[in-house]
Amino acid sequence: CMPLCVSCVSSGGAAGPWLNNNQLYKFSYTTEVLVDRARGSKEGSGGYRISSDVDVNLVWREPSSKDDQLIRLVISKVKIESNQSEKKNVLHGTTTESVLGKTSLAALTKPFLLHLRNGKVRAKAFYSYWAEPATIKNLKRGLASLLQFQLNAGKVIENDVSGRCTVEYKAVKGQVMRTKLLDTCKTAETGFTTHSQVLGVNRKSNSVTVFTLEEGFIHSAVAEEMHLLAVNARRAVAAKVVSRQTLKLVGTEAGPLEAAGKDVPGVVKSIDAKLAAVGIMAEKVKTQCKNCPSLFEHWQAQQKQLEPAGLSKATAPRSFLALIQSIRKAPKDEILKVLKSASKTSLPQVVDAVTSSQTTASLDAILEFLNFTDAKGLVLQERFLYACGFASHPNERMLQALLEISKGKIGSTDIKESVVIIMGALIHKLCQRGGCNLPTVVQVKKMILEGPDSTQDESQVQMYLLALKNSLLPEAIPIFTKYAESTVGVYSTIALSALQRYDVKIITDEVKQTVNRVYHQNRRIYEKNVRAAAADVILSSNPSYIEVKNLLLSIGNLPHEMNKYMLSKLQDILRFQMPASKVIHQAMKDMISHNYDRFAKVGSSSSFSGFMAQSADVTSTYSLDILYSGSGILRRSNMNIYGASKGAMLHGLQVAIEAQGLETLIAATPDEGEEDLESFAGMSALLFDVQLRPVTFFKGYSDLMSKMFSMTGEPMNVVKGLILLTDHSEVIQLQSGLKASAEFQGGLAIDISGGMEISLWYRESKTSVNNRGALVVTGNVTVDMDFLRTGMEVSFETEASLNFITTVQFSEYPFLVCMQMDKTTFPFRYSKNLTIKNRFLVPGAEFPLHQENSNMCKRVFSSSW
Repeated sequence: CMPLCVSCVSSGGAAGPWLNNNQLYKFSYTTEVLVDRARGSKEGSGGYRISSDVDVNLVWREPSSKDDQLIRLVISKVKIESNQSEKKNVLHGTTTESVLGKTSLAALTKPFLLHLRNGKVRAKAFYSYWAEPATIKNLKRGLASLLQFQLNAGKVIENDVSGRCTVEYKAVKGQVMRTKLLDTCKTAETGFTTHSQVLGVNRKSNSVTVFTLEEGFIHSAVAEEMHLLAVNARRAVAAKVVSRQTLKLVGTEAGPLEAAGKDVPGVVKSIDAKLAAVGIMAEKVKTQCKNCPSLFEHWQAQQKQLEPAGLSKATAPRSFLALIQSIRKAPKDEILKVLKSASKTSLPQVVDAVTSSQTTASLDAILEFLNFTDAKGLVLQERFLYACGFASHPNERMLQALLEISKGKIGSTDIKESVVIIMGALIHKLCQRGGCNLPTVVQVKKMILEGPDSTQDESQVQMYLLALKNSLLPEAIPIFTKYAESTVGVYSTIALSALQRYDVKIITDEVKQTVNRVYHQNRRIYEKNVRAAAADVILSSNPSYIEVKNLLLSIGNLPHEMNKYMLSKLQDILRFQMPASKVIHQAMKDMISHNYDRFAKVGSSSSFSGFMAQSADVTSTYSLDILYSGSGILRRSNMNIYGASKGAMLHGLQVAIEAQGLETLIAATPDEGEEDLESFAGMSALLFDVQLRPVTFFKGYSDLMSKMFSMTGEPMNVVKGLILLTDHSEVIQLQSGLKASAEFQGGLAIDISGGMEISLWYRESKTSVNNRGALVVTGNVTVDMDFLRTGMEVSFETEASLNFITTVQFSEYPFLVCMQMDKTTFPFRYSKNLTIKNRFLVPGAEFPLHQENSNMCKRVFSSSW
């Protein structure tokens, strides 16, 4: 008798396995799963193999259609083995019953039914018992999915344990190959990932099943599925899951007779009334952690690592990530218990972790804990808001919570501003995920779009503009275009810096005309830093030949230091081969715009870009723009760090220090358009594409003088806390019926501070930006079957410090300016399963700037050279 006969449907449709009546087909079946590093490891992969016998027979066939069949499958003689050596084999000396448990083993060996029509399984055409554990039902579904195939080549949509997937068939003599396009599979379980591609995780998957036929009959089915997950910024932090299935015919013998009945439901009921159409797609498996500590117990064990003194060490972000995992499993009451028990010094870090967890319980807990009417709680409130801004997968409810806070009573003006600014960041992330039309998003969009024109208060206009800058809404471009020509310098600066963040494709000619008017002062006089910001927009927005030529012609007619700044900016674009370099080269062929008179301008202002790090995974660049007033006092300092990976860009850091109206301190004459500016110095930070609330060092002459005499030289903190950079979670449903869980997280402990010192006695000023941080990225991939679990963890960690100091001596003219940007020596550690596999030190270095700066530094520090 022929086993599993494959016949073609007379109508021309695809047919699958066709079983003979009164025949029992005996198969051997093996499924195994392996978890390992992407490139393998000396220790070998971790995993296990389940093998068994399988009996298959025909229960019922539709009289009018030979390819409409109800099939019975029975698993027996189950064995579970580990692929590890005897020393590491946790299953050595065990029995199948001791591993599975008596109940699960009995459930696995119970018969189940599969309804095939033309070789295909419909969504509900799998019959088993509801009372069986989900893991057992999924294993049965994995076996049943191997009996589904077609002879005709082409793409079709099939239902199996993996979900509803597009499948491609290829048929050659004696073989049918089925390739499942895993990216198309629709399942009930969805995960989440970081919105930024640079910080995200990439998964590559494939699934191929080969059916071998002999004389038109199935002899074997071999399936292999592989999933490779890697962190984009560091692809060495990667793991792979390999799943294999083998079904092989070993013989046939006489089997039971075909059952009588009119339809499948009636036949199923006559066999066993408890059998139910449980569906072929996999069920969710609820894993229970045995002997796991509670959140409070976990917090007590991790508390010391999250004290401020340890935030610059890798233990802090590692503990932060572990705490987030624990919080995500905890109820609201337990989270509140931790918040209330934390010490005053560790509480800000707990707020970071609770907010970053992004569960319903954690959001409810933190909102109940914080009191926004209390101005004394500013630190905790701002940490909560920043954590919302950096959220990896925010939902509408988080935005709704901030909207309700903004409408209520807020004790601190700074917090009120931060709430609105961060709402802009949430809108951007929600719109990226297709949530632009959610009711709360629509409401907040309306609020911030109408905000700038709804008030005369300068700080509130600034707040709304910063919120719009974070939102990157296309509807905001006309607003930024309008405010670019504002009479208030800070409005213009924000508007122009916001326009620079948009995709060049949506920057219209009208926007370009406005920005050019600002730079060339066609309608009014503007401050130097506004004109410099306008030049940045022009040069980064695919400038035309005429635009670049006009910029070149302006050099020589600008304020003294701005001449030097623009010259340095253009030279930097040429040296670093930025997109605008080609058109600049073209414009410089004209000797009127490119001559010695223009390109020999002297001054201390500068613009410089360079590489911080280059690797196959990510390229990191930095840029430093320094603009001085004609009197030698800093006007604007702008430091940027970018990360690029596989065509995606991340604005990792921007720290801008601005000062104005300080000429009276040294009895100097202000530049044109800056005669009536109020004394001011402040700092603004953009971190991981999120604009934060600016910090003011001093404002007004009286405030300046009081700060002048009380300056300690200590920098003012701008951002301090723990940030969840990478956050990727997904459940990978394997064709075997097993599930793999992948969790990749990256935590950053960061401390950014900045300061400004002015010494009238030594006629010297110094500005500093200090960045300290510790980064930990971990990846966990596990296959959990309740009774057996295998998995691995890969991670890397590092601690680094980056400092930028500008020293200006204005005792003589031209004044002396020295810029220093350096990184300290820092460690780098890579580990697998918590065991350090590789460690090395990255030597410290001072980043190169232009030669002119090096010469100036030698003069400034001549005594120490």
